[in-house]
Amino acid sequence: MADKHDAEQEVLFREVHEDLREERLTRFWKTWGNWIIGGAVGIVVAVAGVQGWQGYQRGRQADEAERLAAALQQAEDGQTRAAERMLAAIAADSLDAYEMLADLHLARLQSARGDPAAAAATLDALAGDDSQPAIYRDLATLLAVFNRLDGGDPADLTRRLAPLTQGANPWRFSALELTAALAVRTGDTATAKGIYQSLTQEAGTPRGITSRAAEMLALLDD
Repeated sequence: MADKHDAEQEVLFREVHEDLREERLTRFWKTWGNWIIGGAVGIVVAVAGVQGWQGYQRGRQADEAERLAAALQQAEDGQTRAAERMLAAIAADSLDAYEMLADLHLARLQSARGDPAAAAATLDALAGDDSQPAIYRDLATLLAVFNRLDGGDPADLTRRLAPLTQGANPWRFSALELTAALAVRTGDTATAKGIYQSLTQEAGTPRGITSRAAEMLALLDD
């Protein structure tokens, strides 16, 4: 009887331990999720803003910049829905660079108000727009996957990320981090740990990703 009791206690202990680890993993992602690719997005938006002033007549550029600035001011003032409507209008009829910027900001607002499905749809449209440079379409794919991280099909999301994890893609490290997160979600800790380990060891990994990868390794090893 004692052996049976000890075995039952051991099973219970393992279950409680797994529950606690899962809770810690969930808390980690809620804390850091919105920061995972925020820095990269900021850089792209800045670069795109510069590119938006190249190759077009200055008067049209000024109008587009003013419309975008007005929409962002509405968002800053808490007029989220009005800002989203204006951004959607800019995305529909603007110069390519401003269309891309409007879509990125629109998706950000949609996600921030708790509608990741709408954000993902906005980003999917940008990702499929062949008139945009590959770097922005890849970013849109990355962000669309991020917005589906909790509810999307892990296999499909991993497949979409795969091209971004290769070679010198500028989003490679973020794509690998999200791929590892999807592996954690499916219980494939071996794959997740392998990716996180590589992220902590590769010299070019951004500092923030290295730090989060090390923390995830510690959680998965606990």
